[in-house]
Amino acid sequence: MEKDQIVLLEDRGLISITGEDSKIFLQNIITNDVYKVNSTNTIFSGLFTPQGKYLFEFFLIKSKDGFLLDCDSKFTSEIINYLSKYKLKSKIQIEDFSTKYVVGIINLNKFFEIQKNINEDADTIIYKDSLFFIDPRNKELGARVLSSLEKLHLTIKKLNLKIINPNTYLLKAFMLGIPIKGIENLREQLFGLEANFEELRAIDFKKGCYIGQENTARMKLKDKLTRKLMPIKTYFNVNIGSEIMSDAKIIGKILIDKPFPFALIKINDKNFKDLINSNLTIDGKKIELIKN
Repeated sequence: MEKDQIVLLEDRGLISITGEDSKIFLQNIITNDVYKVNSTNTIFSGLFTPQGKYLFEFFLIKSKDGFLLDCDSKFTSEIINYLSKYKLKSKIQIEDFSTKYVVGIINLNKFFEIQKNINEDADTIIYKDSLFFIDPRNKELGARVLSSLEKLHLTIKKLNLKIINPNTYLLKAFMLGIPIKGIENLREQLFGLEANFEELRAIDFKKGCYIGQENTARMKLKDKLTRKLMPIKTYFNVNIGSEIMSDAKIIGKILIDKPFPFALIKINDKNFKDLINSNLTIDGKKIELIKN
């Protein structure tokens, strides 16, 4: 993305969690540390099964009365239902704010320019009543914009931004090994650490218990991570579940298909580093692992 460009994401959901118990409620459930979230800092986090398997992922943003959870719109209702299941007697309110906000992506240098203009240096800022924050997963993905539709278009005009096709952003994320499209296919198919949650700064190993914490901590402390989610390059369409072969040995399988395919790859093989340049195939057709 260029400095004068913006991508608008039409497939994002937004959940509001407010109330006096909202912080401790989330702290007991999500994978990252809620106490890191404030008006100048935003985190990436997720929800695991009790066994530590991947369920949902999202950004957690501080709001005036609590928190906003920026997630894939496919999961909005399910996440609300999931959180409501654990609500019990907690003094919180959970609401779907998806129709009230729009999410955009801008170039990191544009974000720095806005910082300078308003004399701020935090990773999360407010500009023209819109919230901007650097993507906590990887700065190369730029900064996210959270705003009402009306205010966002006023901001776009004020900053002289041009709306472009989201594929530029999606391809960048893919090359960085960060899946955006097709993440619904990951649910309960791999452990959170296998989904690169540590590299994406979505797990805090120093916080207290959360759902799936025990198995996740055990995998980390005992170095039991044997597979990782990786992007693959192909010249043909692949199918979910297709096996990846190396010298007649199965070393992975496809979890996300077109247009940006990802596979769960065995990394405990002592010759794993050689896989990057080895002859990998699916149904006899050559593929490549994308190194990031």
